[in-house]
Amino acid sequence: MLRLTWVQPEDLLGHELRQATQDGREPSAIASRWKAAGGRQAPETAGASPCRVSRGLRSLAVDLLDELADLPSPLADREPTDLDRIKSLCPDWPSEAGGRGRAHPDAHATDHVSAQPSTHPDTHVTARPTAPTRARLEAAWLGRAVGCLLGKPVEKLPLAAIRQLAESAGNWPLTRYFTARGVPAALLMAHPWNRRSAATSLAENIDGMPEDDDLNYPLLNLLLLRRHGKTFTTSDVAALWLDELPAGRTFTAERVAYRNLLTGLEPPHTARHHNPFREWIGALIRADVHGWTNPGDPAAAAEQAHRDATLTHTANGVYAPMFIAATIARAATGTTDIHTALRTGLTVVPPASRLARAVHHALELAGGQQDFDIVVDALHAAHAHTHWVHAVPNTALIAAALTHADGDFTGSICRAVSGGWDTDSNGATAGSVAALLAGTPCALPDRWTAPLKNRLSTTIGDFNGIGFDTLAQLTRTLTRPEAPRP
Repeated sequence: MLRLTWVQPEDLLGHELRQATQDGREPSAIASRWKAAGGRQAPETAGASPCRVSRGLRSLAVDLLDELADLPSPLADREPTDLDRIKSLCPDWPSEAGGRGRAHPDAHATDHVSAQPSTHPDTHVTARPTAPTRARLEAAWLGRAVGCLLGKPVEKLPLAAIRQLAESAGNWPLTRYFTARGVPAALLMAHPWNRRSAATSLAENIDGMPEDDDLNYPLLNLLLLRRHGKTFTTSDVAALWLDELPAGRTFTAERVAYRNLLTGLEPPHTARHHNPFREWIGALIRADVHGWTNPGDPAAAAEQAHRDATLTHTANGVYAPMFIAATIARAATGTTDIHTALRTGLTVVPPASRLARAVHHALELAGGQQDFDIVVDALHAAHAHTHWVHAVPNTALIAAALTHADGDFTGSICRAVSGGWDTDSNGATAGSVAALLAGTPCALPDRWTAPLKNRLSTTIGDFNGIGFDTLAQLTRTLTRPEAPRP
């Protein structure tokens, strides 16, 4: 029986009911009607429920999705999606590089990583940036791949299972790739590795970087910038996806938006129509290239990330990639520490939004607690009712991991993955940022990078089998300023 994931109305409805509760709408009456008709809750981890429903129940789900979309949200004014309204809520929105305002005080400093978070409030970056070296970009690509690979086997597993699997192999706190060697059979039966990843992402079977959407989307954004330049539109993103992205390699919000495109909807409606995943993590994993190609210009990076994200996401689902893109743009100069970079990222996020509050909470926890397990437990308690792929808790975890590790590469990826939730995506983003700060592939331990064999598998364009050194060179050509499109 074919059960497509992330598209069936009876599955979407349960997720939309949760989303409505999170953004302050009042869905209880609709939830009662759904339950009375025999409707089920949304699947906890999978993308589809196991059984078909009647035609009548599916039709009801469609109607209720439309009714939920009409419910007003009291959070709308402080969590807009329109870029001008976002900017109006951000009092410290960064100035353009080389343009208005003051240069950041460490704009000409040498590379360093501070042992303690900096307290300087100035996050405006206006010194004319220097493009990151090919080596720095190669490190960033490698870091993204390594972090993703580390998290792949334990994706979807509960936090307790991740800890038990690592502990049983003598790998806790986490310091290397997961392995099945030495793990009791009963534990593997109780908590099996991610089915899609087990054959290619355990220490004993890694042979190059396997295909993953956390690498596919950065590759797509390379194509996007090469074809359309930095002034691309959201419609350019949509057209590129239809040309280059296999529908079967999309998930959650991306799959819904892809479906919406095929039914004739245009952006930004593609992000809203029957899309309960519009605040999940999908747009965040597309953000890195926007930061890499705008070194020292977090505003431009955030604006590119916004145009990309609004094909599929709204509100906090858009703020998360803007935050990461701006953080990476700041880090890409090679003149700052992780704490300044993260503070810069927060300048493009509406301060009263759920994402801003969650990140601030995570930074406070990470800065005040030596034991990262305690930080993770507190984050899981704070976000206990949020889906494991939602952008808010995952972004908070990434920020906490980078902060607690003080930007160290191994410390950052291991903390991000050991914190659970969307392990491969969190590891990828934390790895990208930390490796960018490290500055060169040689700064990344060989036990992480050697198994990748400078080879990336993908379903995107002609990139299959490409080396990370080549990707770095391609990316560097896109960091140069360009004239506006006519």
